[in-house]
Amino acid sequence: MAIVEETQATGTLRRLASLRESIARRARDCGRDPVAIRLIAVAKTFSAGEIWPTIAEGGQVLFGENRVQEAKGKWRDLRARAEEIGKRIELHLIGPLQSNKAREAVEIFDVIETLDREKLAGALAEAMAETGRRPKLFIQVNTGSEPQKAGIEPEEADAFIALSRKKYELTIEGLMCIPPLGEQASPHFALLGEIAKRNGINELSMGMSADFELAIQLGATYLRVGAAIFGTRA
Repeated sequence: MAIVEETQATGTLRRLASLRESIARRARDCGRDPVAIRLIAVAKTFSAGEIWPTIAEGGQVLFGENRVQEAKGKWRDLRARAEEIGKRIELHLIGPLQSNKAREAVEIFDVIETLDREKLAGALAEAMAETGRRPKLFIQVNTGSEPQKAGIEPEEADAFIALSRKKYELTIEGLMCIPPLGEQASPHFALLGEIAKRNGINELSMGMSADFELAIQLGATYLRVGAAIFGTRA
């Protein structure tokens, strides 16, 4: 059993190193500083045991989770172990957030990337005031206007950013999008960049395992990659 676990960890670390090299190479090809592009390792469904080698041996400190409860169950101990070896974890919520989970999300996550409606903006503002914690906030934009997908509609994004800032006094530090499956990602990344530029927003969370090179070309500052690091999910 120990041999199997060691092999899995070795494969994960090899993929992580290769991905970092690809990101740096693509950044340089686009005339960008690789340091300005940060990699979020998407750890949803993977166990603490599968994640730990990327922290301890791979030096990875940015991670993404889709669900509040899953993150709550895994990251308390992982954070503590990471701190023991001098590493500070930055945890991103990249999945839809229910308003009634806002307080837990504020307590657990360092960055919440999926703010997309006024009710949630109010719940986050209240939770931050009560807890004293202020995670960074990104607004998710539904660039493909897909009815089944979370995110503010592109044509409503400017008004929602202004509402979040003025009414709820939230600091909006970034935008996030997930292009429709099967569509060319470039127009969606470009649209997100345009919305960010006219609203004075610098951070762009876009690009996953299949399209991170396009995202780098179009200004991504955060990439969200899971399978290309941890392998195929069960």
